[in-house]
Amino acid sequence: MSDYLIIGAGVIGMLTARELAQSGADVSLVDMNNCAQESSWAGGGIVSPLYPWRYSEPVTALASWSQTSYIHLAQLLLEETGIDPELRLKGMFMVGVDDEEEALAWGRKFHRPMERVNADFLYQKEPNLVAGCESALWMPEVASIRNPRLGRSLRRSMEITPNIRLVEQSKVDNLIVENGRAVGVKLSDAELRAEKLIIAAGAWSGELLGSLGIELPVEPVKGQMMLFKAPPGLISRVVLMGGRYLIPRNDGRILVGSTLERVGFDKQITDDAKESLRKTALDICPALKDIELEHHWAGLRPGSPEGVPYIGAVPGIENLYLNAGQYRNGLVLAPASTRLLADLLLERTPVIDPQPYQLQGRV
Repeated sequence: MSDYLIIGAGVIGMLTARELAQSGADVSLVDMNNCAQESSWAGGGIVSPLYPWRYSEPVTALASWSQTSYIHLAQLLLEETGIDPELRLKGMFMVGVDDEEEALAWGRKFHRPMERVNADFLYQKEPNLVAGCESALWMPEVASIRNPRLGRSLRRSMEITPNIRLVEQSKVDNLIVENGRAVGVKLSDAELRAEKLIIAAGAWSGELLGSLGIELPVEPVKGQMMLFKAPPGLISRVVLMGGRYLIPRNDGRILVGSTLERVGFDKQITDDAKESLRKTALDICPALKDIELEHHWAGLRPGSPEGVPYIGAVPGIENLYLNAGQYRNGLVLAPASTRLLADLLLERTPVIDPQPYQLQGRV
């Protein structure tokens, strides 16, 4: 029997396992697919909420802690596993923002570097952007991480940590609750038991709790993205315009995203989205017109009210915990979300006030 059993081996599930294992606990980690193959793989990897001033303070608190910790985490994972998550510390431009004054006021309030820059500065940094931009908001400390590589690095960390048991390709059929206490999960061919259970199953978390009669307002929200096989340097920084973005990778590839679709657990890509995303890409960087489109995919985000995640004990069932509902900011909020839950489980002083994320009173 493990000390902890985590359902969901995305970035949040794996970081939670890592935190708990480092305390000396025995941890089992189970996923219906392979590690980090759902929204953790499908996202873009910007280490900041899009238009961060439009989010509530609980999201800002988690994001601020995570943005700093990613620098240390990426280096540790590279040294530990030999797999570089490719954290890029290049900053982010936001072009055509209507509420600039609110953005700048937010930056001052939360001590986040942000400034309005003119066209000369913008085109000096990104000469291949569409012509005619007069100014932009510039956040020089915003990073991006190559999330598929982060997933591979974390999976390798799970493999080489002796007190972590990894169970992939195993769907949880039922949670086992005895006398009001969560004690394990039933798989198709086995049972796994633990002292404490943690649901970190992203968009599927609501279904798992629903089987216990608990209604969790976390729903799948599909996002489609595309990847261009561009040469290095065509775009060097994250560029956000009209609610969509371009994200460059170290090898030159450029992601464009993303759609927001409430269509249940449908992950099919569509021609309409492909056309729309291609138009977005060319509207931001016309030079992408002649660049090979390499890949088009879709993933499911765990949508939640105002994007505020649920982190902590599940009311009414002893020893059952949740870390889900990060919505569009799963990668952004992952380090802080997992550290906060680990603090609660290990009875340490929390790094962030846990009250806004508690399920009590929200479900």
